[in-house]
Amino acid sequence: MDHPTFETFTKKIYIRTKKERLYNCWATKEGICSWFLRSAQYVTKNGTLRGLEEKVQPGDAYLWEWYNWNGQEKGEILQADGKNFMEFSFAEVCRVSITLEEKNRAVLLTLKQYSIPTDEKSKMDIYIGCCMGWTFWLTNLKAYLEHGILLNETEIDLTNEPMAGHMYVNM
Repeated sequence: MDHPTFETFTKKIYIRTKKERLYNCWATKEGICSWFLRSAQYVTKNGTLRGLEEKVQPGDAYLWEWYNWNGQEKGEILQADGKNFMEFSFAEVCRVSITLEEKNRAVLLTLKQYSIPTDEKSKMDIYIGCCMGWTFWLTNLKAYLEHGILLNETEIDLTNEPMAGHMYVNM
């Protein structure tokens, strides 16, 4: 096993669901907004807005917005095979890959974030922030798909609390 560095991290979780359903939770507007985002837009290379259930394709641009955060995440879908693998740009400078593998009567989801800069601000904001964030969001995805519940806060507005992202575990 490689030793951990601040340039990359990997998170894994088993989710008992069908692989196609899990892939669609990442690859469609309807899916990603069901457990992760307040809103999402996917725009094709030709400038056409993708429909709710339409799967993303390489070259699509995305715009994501979360509950309880006024910022936006903009990036590009770099790879998407329609069933097992996706990769997208993230946090302006990073990449995130999602791999799905049927194993042990479940689907093993492996998320890898990499190309993280190693300056002190990136270590805190991207490595630690995203590492903690993805841990929660993957748990939220599992709770949603296996039990039909969401763990993230959607009703109480935390946007006016300056340190909310560092204190609340369910943002």
